[in-house]
Amino acid sequence: MKKELTLVIGGCRSGKSRHALKLAESYPGAHRVFIATCEPKDEEMRDRVARHQAERQNRWQTQEAPLALAEAVKKLGEAADVLLVDCLTLWISNRILQQPDETQLLSAGERLVGAFAAAKCPIVVVSNEVGTGIVPENALARTYRDAVGTVNRIVAASADTVIWMVAGIPVPIKGAPAP
Repeated sequence: MKKELTLVIGGCRSGKSRHALKLAESYPGAHRVFIATCEPKDEEMRDRVARHQAERQNRWQTQEAPLALAEAVKKLGEAADVLLVDCLTLWISNRILQQPDETQLLSAGERLVGAFAAAKCPIVVVSNEVGTGIVPENALARTYRDAVGTVNRIVAASADTVIWMVAGIPVPIKGAPAP
């Protein structure tokens, strides 16, 4: 099995998660691990999580990693046939709410890329593109936008393939489309 890192990035409701799931399921093997970063804190997010779980059915083992994502990737990437991480933006949000220090966020992003590199299986990662809109009016939102942009850039630089989702259409922007 070829070990590779694929980043699926795009705006809200662009089809990122659905496309990433399809890509990840195209890899051989039955030991598929979905690493969830969402902490559903309201009814709307609980509904979204339930919809995503229904799409995966019983074909996936799910591991919650709202903060310790690099550690989860390191541990699970040893034996899985494929990892699907959904999503970086929620992980960054969780980390900012715990510790909004930009230096620590970037260090966590570097550790994550190291964990991706150490994994023995293909990895598909989902993230939002948040830098194409207006400049946020408050410091926390700007910190978030900047951190997401930086982590996306770090992950994209190490990725074999980057796919930008636009209106449900996958647009390869780096490497060949994943299988």
